[in-house]
Amino acid sequence: MRFSTILSTSTLWFSSYSASSLAFVDSRRGIAHKSSLLLLSTLVSHRTVMSASAAAPAECPTYDEEYPGTAVSRLRAVQERVKIIDEDGSLNGRWEDVRRRILWAGGLRDLPHSRPGQGYTGHSFNDWNHVDLTTMLDDTRDNENDGAVKGIAAGNRLGQGIRVASLPELGPGGSWSTCAMGCNKDPPSDVAHVQFRSRIAFKLVWVPNKDYDTFVLVDDAGHLLARGKPSDGPAGLPALRERQMNYQIMIGSKYAVAADRIARLESDQIKIA
Repeated sequence: MRFSTILSTSTLWFSSYSASSLAFVDSRRGIAHKSSLLLLSTLVSHRTVMSASAAAPAECPTYDEEYPGTAVSRLRAVQERVKIIDEDGSLNGRWEDVRRRILWAGGLRDLPHSRPGQGYTGHSFNDWNHVDLTTMLDDTRDNENDGAVKGIAAGNRLGQGIRVASLPELGPGGSWSTCAMGCNKDPPSDVAHVQFRSRIAFKLVWVPNKDYDTFVLVDDAGHLLARGKPSDGPAGLPALRERQMNYQIMIGSKYAVAADRIARLESDQIKIA
């Protein structure tokens, strides 16, 4: 018998019982029999608990309704690590050291000598396109591109590389530096949001200042998480063309807002000087 049926039956019984029970009153003190009040309290509390339990899945903080492929707890752990590298100054060191710290924050191993498709991360954050840190659930990491992500090869099998390169200590799911192209559409039409049905934990965007020598890390909503200016730039950075193209695919989207703001501030400071 379903709980709702039992509860309804109990409620009807209680109504009948309480009518007679509450009639039993101490005429000298005018106090209703306490047992019926206790029963009422128990039934109401039980109903409240069951209602809260029924509502729990929709309010679950580790499930993303809009992008159900998101490994939410892992995403949060990644963003906590981003705070660390933003505050400890490591985003202003040599580019290769900076990149390794970004990989660490994203829950990825630095595997520059592995084979592509087998965990290789030498390209991650090193070109214009592989700049989205995506945290996907275990059961979506083998998802393939069915053609919905334009400009990306059909298939785009990344599952094995994700398994090899993902650091386990950040929680369930995996991490990968997915392709950002298509992110300037609304909603984003990139690998993270379409192939994996996942939000990004962060995206690296190069700031369009004179030398494109500063970058920002922004979240899925485009909010600034961190910024850095590598000490060996611009010579030690990815090629200028890569940095320029990276910004170009963001233009007009929420992901360009923080970079644009910094570029304007730097421009204003130069004018004042």
